[in-house]
Amino acid sequence: MKKIISIFFLIFAAAFLFGNGKAETSSRAQVPEKTAEQPQNQVITVTDSYGREITLNSPVKTIVSAAPSITETVFALDKGDLLVGRTDYCDYPAQTASIQSIGSLMEPNMEKIAEINPDIVIASDHFKKESAEKLEDLSIKVLILREDKTFEGAYGTIRTIARIIGAETRAEEIIAGMQQTVEDVKKAVAGKDKPAVYYVIGFGEYGDYTAGGDTFIGRMIEMAGGDNIAKNVNGWSYSLESLVEADPYCIVISKYWNMKQNFVNAEGYKELTAVKEGRVYEIDSNLLDRQGPRLAEGLKALAAIIHPESF
Repeated sequence: MKKIISIFFLIFAAAFLFGNGKAETSSRAQVPEKTAEQPQNQVITVTDSYGREITLNSPVKTIVSAAPSITETVFALDKGDLLVGRTDYCDYPAQTASIQSIGSLMEPNMEKIAEINPDIVIASDHFKKESAEKLEDLSIKVLILREDKTFEGAYGTIRTIARIIGAETRAEEIIAGMQQTVEDVKKAVAGKDKPAVYYVIGFGEYGDYTAGGDTFIGRMIEMAGGDNIAKNVNGWSYSLESLVEADPYCIVISKYWNMKQNFVNAEGYKELTAVKEGRVYEIDSNLLDRQGPRLAEGLKALAAIIHPESF
C-alpha cells in the first residue's frame, strides 16, 4: 500500500507541484478590474502566463477546462453551462460528472479537444505550451493561467475567467466574499500562539512533499495562525529527516486516498510526537490545492484545525 501511495504522489507531484510551484506573481494575466459585464460585440484581449495575447470578439460560448480549479471557477461564476469538456480530475461541483472528459491533466486527449472544437481551452501551468500551439494551429484559442505564489492570486484568475465569459459582476461578489472570510479568519487567530504545523502532500519512498514558504499553501498556514515548519524551504520538496528534526505540534493531511492511516503507520513517521499524541488532522485537500473560489473556505478549515478554540 505504501508503494501505491508513493507512486500516486510521484504522479501528483509532477502534475501539480512541479508545475504550480514554478509560477511567479509577475506571470499572472494582466486584466483590468472591471465590474460591468462585457457587451456581446466588444473585443476582449487578455495576456496569459506565457505572455501570449488572446483576443476574442465577444464572451466565449463554449469552454474546455483543463484544470480542476478552472472548472470550479467557471461553475462559481454561474457559467457551468458553457463547459463542454473537463479533465478526469475535475470533480467539483457534482454537475461536472455530466461533462465529457478530455483525459488527464498532463496528457489530455488532443483529438478529443479538437473534436469538441470549443471557443477556448482554459488551462493551468501543467498544460504544455507545445499542446497549446497544436490546438491554435487548429484555430482553437488556448488561455494558460499559472497558479500564483500568493493567496490573492486566486482573485486574478477569477477576474480573468470572468472577463472572457462575461461574468465580471459575479466575480466581484465571489472575491468580496472570499476577502471577508479571510478577514474573519485573521481576526479569529490574531494574538494566538502559533503552533508548529506540517502539511503533508506526499510521503514515502519517492520523497516527501509539503508546502514551502514561497507557496500559496505555505502562506495559508501562516494566515491561519500556524508556524509552517517548511517556511524556509522553496517549492514543494522536503525530507523525512527535516520533518523528524522539526517534530511539529500538529500535522495536516488529506482526507483522501486513506492517507492518514498510511501515514501514521509508516516507518519513520509513526514516531513523530504529533502522531503518537493524536494530532494528525484530515482536511479536504481540494480546498487548499486548487487555487480557486473555495480557497478562502480552505483557509477557514485550516485555521479551525490549528486553532479550534477560535472557531
